[in-house]
Amino acid sequence: MEKVLQLTAVIEREGDGYVATCPEVDVVSQGKTVEEARRNLLEAVEGFFEVASPSEIRRRLKEETYVVPLLPTVPTVRIRQQRG
Repeated sequence: MEKVLQLTAVIEREGDGYVATCPEVDVVSQGKTVEEARRNLLEAVEGFFEVASPSEIRRRLKEETYVVPLLPTVPTVRIRQQRG
């Protein structure tokens, strides 16, 4: 019997492509576009569940993950220096 889980994909630009991470199971993939990175991550996560032992799944699967906004105050000069 199959079960659908709702997990999180965090996708970030890195160079010319995108890196996708699923923090609930610590699985990472990549792609040339956001959509490709998402699809590749989905495939990698499904592959993890197919081959991992039950004990490995229990060890890595986080039951609660929160994605919330952070609003840090940082000096404008530091942000410009890193981007420029």
